[in-house]
Amino acid sequence: MQNLSRRRVLTIGAALGLVGVADPSKAWAWSSSGSIAATDTVTDPWGVWDDATDPLLVDLLENGQIPGVNTAFEKWVDNGDALPSGIPAALTTYLQAHNRLPSWADQTKLDRAAQFNKRMSMYLFLLYGLGSGIMSTVIPREARNVYWSEGGAVMKSRAAKTFTYGYDLSAVDAFKPTGHFVVTSNKTRLTHAAVRHLLPQSPHWRAVTDDQDFIPISNGDILITFHSLGTFVHGKLKSWGIRMSAAEEEAFLHMWQVALHLLGVRDDFIPATWAAARAQSQYALTPLLAPTPEGIDLADILLGLTSQVDLGVTKGFQREFARYLLGDQVGNWLRLPRDYASRAIIEVGWPAYVAFREGTSGIIPTTYSLFDQFIRGVAMLFLNNGTSATYTPITIPTGNRAGT
Repeated sequence: MQNLSRRRVLTIGAALGLVGVADPSKAWAWSSSGSIAATDTVTDPWGVWDDATDPLLVDLLENGQIPGVNTAFEKWVDNGDALPSGIPAALTTYLQAHNRLPSWADQTKLDRAAQFNKRMSMYLFLLYGLGSGIMSTVIPREARNVYWSEGGAVMKSRAAKTFTYGYDLSAVDAFKPTGHFVVTSNKTRLTHAAVRHLLPQSPHWRAVTDDQDFIPISNGDILITFHSLGTFVHGKLKSWGIRMSAAEEEAFLHMWQVALHLLGVRDDFIPATWAAARAQSQYALTPLLAPTPEGIDLADILLGLTSQVDLGVTKGFQREFARYLLGDQVGNWLRLPRDYASRAIIEVGWPAYVAFREGTSGIIPTTYSLFDQFIRGVAMLFLNNGTSATYTPITIPTGNRAGT
């Protein structure tokens, strides 16, 4: 039988009204009625990329202008900074249109989210680092994209840039003139566009991709990343019984809604409520999780970064905590060695630690200092961008993984 491209499959599926599990190779059926656009339409986000950004980046790459852009971007850090000088006119015009918050952004909610991030910082650093970071390695397309892109060969630097994005988002002044997140988002969006153009040129990446017509980092892929971060973290905080007001939960979601918009995700794909986000995550993210050789290697490298700081626990404890956060199936996929003694401590001690911190128990657990040093160590790793205390700039790539 003649092979069918993804676009052909989607066209046929739409014509026949087929619905099912949200797999990138199957028709999407999540209605935008649950989105901030509330339009009640069905559009496949894996077939939507970034029309505003992609052609511009292709021109910059093909004209050899990216090194100059990266140099100009070095001093462009704060949201309130003037646009960098010395960049191509087309890029200046683009940034004039996109280096801003969406009209629907609510500064009151963003301020509330900033205070929530500050109060939740220890939990967030732990969940983003050992939870979301390791989950990304069992999202096949994300793992392959990272591994075979330019940054995949130097994961310390690649992880540091990811930490930069997360740190800038979590900062108290993230969306204010003194913060960095709007600028960081624009640099990340431009980087995504470059990767979309470059990765399909890699024979190594093409050999492992699940669709030869696939273009990486679609709106669907960015949504999957959001669910591995925001939706996953929100769910864990709820399951642990962390105190959160309805206004705080709404503000935390609003922060992510703005972040998604800044990365070029269409409003009709962005969930309007946490209930909609959970439904979209269960539909879109959960069925995709699976091991890959690239992901196994990346997980090992990422977990190895914890040796940069003293966490006060063994490597076995760190890996068991990752299993505790993500489940043993993920741990088995990633071939994480077992440490049953540490697991017993975690399963009993962590709920007791959280209960004491949250004031729902007056009993100080005997393992309090162990967990306290552990999460503070993970927080320092996050705050230090995984490598050092210096700011790690996000740069636009000009090629793929060395040798590929």
